[in-house]
Amino acid sequence: MPRQFPRRRSLHAIGLAALLAAAAPMSVFGQDYPSKPVTIVVPFPPGGGTDVVFRSLTARLQAALGTPVIIDNRAGAGGTIGTAAAAKAPADGYTLIGATTTTIASAQAVYPKLGYDPVRDLIPISTLGTTPFVLVTAPGFPAKTVPELANYARMNKGSLNYGSIGNGSASHLVAELFKQRTGIEMAHVPYRGAGPAQTALMGGEIQVLFDNPTALVQQVKGNRMQAVAITEPSPVFPDLPTFTSAGVKDFKAELWYGLMAPANTPKPVLHRIHEALRKVLEDPSTKADLLSRGVTPALTTPEAFAKKIRADIDLWGGIAKSVGAHVE
Repeated sequence: MPRQFPRRRSLHAIGLAALLAAAAPMSVFGQDYPSKPVTIVVPFPPGGGTDVVFRSLTARLQAALGTPVIIDNRAGAGGTIGTAAAAKAPADGYTLIGATTTTIASAQAVYPKLGYDPVRDLIPISTLGTTPFVLVTAPGFPAKTVPELANYARMNKGSLNYGSIGNGSASHLVAELFKQRTGIEMAHVPYRGAGPAQTALMGGEIQVLFDNPTALVQQVKGNRMQAVAITEPSPVFPDLPTFTSAGVKDFKAELWYGLMAPANTPKPVLHRIHEALRKVLEDPSTKADLLSRGVTPALTTPEAFAKKIRADIDLWGGIAKSVGAHVE
């Protein structure tokens, strides 16, 4: 019997050591993180509104985290390809997801074979900001106001095409909502991101596009497209009328940008990232920079972000289903 005591102590010691080893990553992770570059997957091409917003924060986020932050553009299928890839990345805080209303709130309703579940496979960190939608038209297009556009559509049935940054994207669904509110006809032409859609508009392939001020402001200022109306006032387009003032009721859609991570990312790591974001978004220079791009800074708790996501899935998913926005 005495010989069994050392063995029991040994098993106890081994079990305790294993328990401590399992717990160690959680306790140390937050302190050691980050120890290498962090990648943010932006699921849209370079040059679009989402890309511009995340790149505008990169330098400040690098400083706050103390490590390089790399933007990885993975475009396709309305932002769902890059989001799906990032959702499957190791849950260690070194791959984050540049999330938008499009990829999180409407994607499930549009893509039956979506490669991720926005609620189950991703965890919210915080929103970064919100932005309204702007209606722009091709250069030289005769309609300069919303009533003129509606009249043109009625007088030239079957001739109007509108572009979007992808099937089921917010720019697609907002245009469909606009069609519902005004009763006009426009044919949908989807593109792989904001850059290609803008190029098509400026080249006359399409006549109408809905997108956010961040993506459009430079093109409008350069007279390469015409801004007609906006869903909410913006300092970027101070003289642009709202749709409400133009007579379109119940049309106040907005887009949000946010940062998410693969599910099961350790809480200490998420807390570290959130604190870095708080530092970045509370900086006056960051606020001024975002506002100059048409984005209203908006830091939220992970819980508040999760609540917003659930509400917007119901809202945008409902719109997607009502207009038959469906992609195999």
